[in-house]
Amino acid sequence: MKRLIEKGLMFGGLIEVNSPALVERYNRALKQLTGKVTQLADFHIDLSGYSPEVGDELGDHRYLNANGCNRQFILLSLEQKHAPLLNIAFSTNRLILKTFIESNESELFALTARDAVAGELANSVFEISSPARLFDIRKIVIEADTTQSHVADAHTLAGKIDEFRSRRDAWWDDVLIAQMIGLAKRTGDVTRNPVALKRMVFDHGDFWTSHFGGSYVFHTLKKKFVIAAQPAAFTEDPKIEATIIGMDQPNSIARALEQNGLIEPIVKARNVDAAAILRQKMDFILIDAAATRELDIGKATRADLRAIARQLGRSLPEAFLGLGDLVRWVEGGGTWPRITSEHPAYFYTFRGAPGPNRDLANMLLAELTPLDVRQLFICHKELFYKLYRTWSEPRQQHVADFLEREYQVDKAGTRAALFGGEPGMDDAAPPPVAARDRARRVGPWGSVRS
Repeated sequence: MKRLIEKGLMFGGLIEVNSPALVERYNRALKQLTGKVTQLADFHIDLSGYSPEVGDELGDHRYLNANGCNRQFILLSLEQKHAPLLNIAFSTNRLILKTFIESNESELFALTARDAVAGELANSVFEISSPARLFDIRKIVIEADTTQSHVADAHTLAGKIDEFRSRRDAWWDDVLIAQMIGLAKRTGDVTRNPVALKRMVFDHGDFWTSHFGGSYVFHTLKKKFVIAAQPAAFTEDPKIEATIIGMDQPNSIARALEQNGLIEPIVKARNVDAAAILRQKMDFILIDAAATRELDIGKATRADLRAIARQLGRSLPEAFLGLGDLVRWVEGGGTWPRITSEHPAYFYTFRGAPGPNRDLANMLLAELTPLDVRQLFICHKELFYKLYRTWSEPRQQHVADFLEREYQVDKAGTRAALFGGEPGMDDAAPPPVAARDRARRVGPWGSVRS
């Protein structure tokens, strides 16, 4: 993992906390939220204020995320909005926290200039002992204030100022005046510089959760369904009214995704170089096959990979061959390949369809196609790090070098090239007419088998 850290592929973008003032503010917030403090003089924090170093020190890497729900956070700087979110329990948390920071940017700038802001992504569920509890999370409310209650005091002071202005005898109320002076010493002039954070409530849409081995919960659709690593935990819960699909049921997964319009074939996607994307997926599959057979992958150049393909011969993976057939079709030199949901190449040929669930669909596809290490790293880092630990040294080196070279230099550009622009903002040109017409005639890959 050291190699990933050095290349900025793990813990990259964390915010350094190295001044006594910031450490003191962090400890005040940490004490308020958890009853604990850190003795470290410097450490790094993520979007939520979680620190891997502090987690090691406390022996608890969920010190801001007890029970895996109602995640707490500590904000020391607006720069945290650019940091990653580590140890995620729900895929929705990063967007919620980032939106909260951006919507209260000026207020948080003023507040964090003198104190830490501590808060919580609050909902009505405090523990998730059964899968049915996941469906009870409907709304997320952001509750936040400084450790010295600047926001609450400012609200109180504003109320007292209104009372002072509206009461005729307020000038003679020494107690009210003394209270206002005391509050103003802590909050400043709230009439000229109001200190208030917007009360933000978020709908908890469809999501991935780390609970129960990893589960994708689509509960906002007309026909609810769950794709779970441990489907038995869901089917045994009588309170759940949704179709439960195991990760080892590709036909059912394909049917659910296609019927709800959650995925689209790469060859039909707008403004993409489908052949290039598919060839890169083939390279990753070939490298895995070589690593499994302990073949020397060299520098994994095109020449090296062709040599590996020749060595493997009839042992070439079915997924590699299927994608190869599709590439030939895209380039106009082959016949239309019949790739069903039972084929190992099937899910490699899709990406998330534009819409609110695009990123969630891409995360699911990354788990279904783990040999595509680029998509796995971008869309499902938790799983990427888990699998990375099991790879051989040459494969780790190649993947780390590739991601540093091909992804780190232009993250936004790579994401756009692979998955399209942000939902609602993709105005790219349609694919070439010939390819579009052929795809329309045959559909994605035909009907999904029952």
